[in-house]
Amino acid sequence: MKYDPIDPKLYIRNRKNFMAQMKPKSIAVFNSNDIYPISADSTMAFEQHRDILYLSGVDQEESILVLFPDSVDPDHKEVLFLRETNEHIAVWEGEKLTKERALEVSGIRKVYWLHEFDKVFFDLMTQADTVYFNTNEHYRQAVETQTREDRFIRETKARYPAHSWAKSNPILQRLRSVKDPIEIDLIAHACKITEKGFKRILEFVKPGVWEYELEAEYMHEFLRNRSKGFAYTPIVASGNNANVLHYIQNNGQCQDGDLLLMDVGAEYANYKSDMTRTIPVNGRFTDRQRAVYNAVKRVKDDATKMLVPGTLWKEYHVEVGKLMTSELLGLGLLDKADVQNEDPDWPAYKKYFMHGTSHHMGLDTHDYGILWEPMQANMVFTVEPGIYLPDEGFGIRLEDDVVVQGSGEPLNLMADIPIEVDEIEAIMNA
Repeated sequence: MKYDPIDPKLYIRNRKNFMAQMKPKSIAVFNSNDIYPISADSTMAFEQHRDILYLSGVDQEESILVLFPDSVDPDHKEVLFLRETNEHIAVWEGEKLTKERALEVSGIRKVYWLHEFDKVFFDLMTQADTVYFNTNEHYRQAVETQTREDRFIRETKARYPAHSWAKSNPILQRLRSVKDPIEIDLIAHACKITEKGFKRILEFVKPGVWEYELEAEYMHEFLRNRSKGFAYTPIVASGNNANVLHYIQNNGQCQDGDLLLMDVGAEYANYKSDMTRTIPVNGRFTDRQRAVYNAVKRVKDDATKMLVPGTLWKEYHVEVGKLMTSELLGLGLLDKADVQNEDPDWPAYKKYFMHGTSHHMGLDTHDYGILWEPMQANMVFTVEPGIYLPDEGFGIRLEDDVVVQGSGEPLNLMADIPIEVDEIEAIMNA
């Protein structure tokens, strides 16, 4: 791993919190992700399943975590199963976790090699009544590929048909949505790396550069700061490309007079950052671009203040819609008749701002969180309003990552990333 070691107290607390919500005589199992093939002998880079990572810190393929708080054997309340390492693997693939190193990373004392799983698991299952399966129930999920979890669930149900089944996801949705202070520090570190990338870009952008060159500049800065790279597929969109919400081709040339929308973020230790900035390619906003930009920023600033304990996500988005409607009226993009005659299911402002304003973030860019429950302190959200004007050849989106506080305004983890028009122009023309 490129990142510095993480205090295992994080994972010890996470497991304790999860097990406190398990039913009596129940067992929970979490599998690592597969390594997915591309073709021939090529594979995609391994990405650990966020749930086993959240509970153990084990960032390695072919790993299994078992939690059994009511085990008759105290050593089996928390158990890790890892791929057995040896000198051959160390030479060809690099060093894998030893049992001793796994304890240092996770705080779990009982570690078996993976080939011992079936026997140990059978012994544990004779003591358990319920099995928690780790299903993916995120509101954005659209997974078609079979996973190790899917295979484990199918095989376990076939081998142990007399047991009861339960879901770990509802517990994890609540736990993962409220961040531990260690997690907030890791997200803040990812934001700091993103800041370095953006400041590098401000000195690099000029008419004639290509979007992919800018993507490369970000990647250079991210990697040199111990990040694996982008937290998600980056959007580097100049001119009208910015009006394609999920534009990822990044193959256009930046022209004099264009605005450049960049939705990018670094990861660090698998924790994500998510930033959007919109800047002028030639270093100067036109009066019209400046007016729209400042309207978007006002919506972002006012929306941020609403992210306080007790706020409901759905109601929050309704209020942000009102803010945006006011700004669009001021810009002459809407008139009073548009608002009076709007469809309640698709308000008038949606013509220019068609996506949501905020989502949870953490180990996943669109992180866990139950949207119909009130916001709590230490949840982390993006704030990302935008105005998209294809007829005028530009789109503007601004986005920061903020932490809900127990009292007062949210903590903006991207407060040091330039966002004011005058500051951006000053840096670009220094």
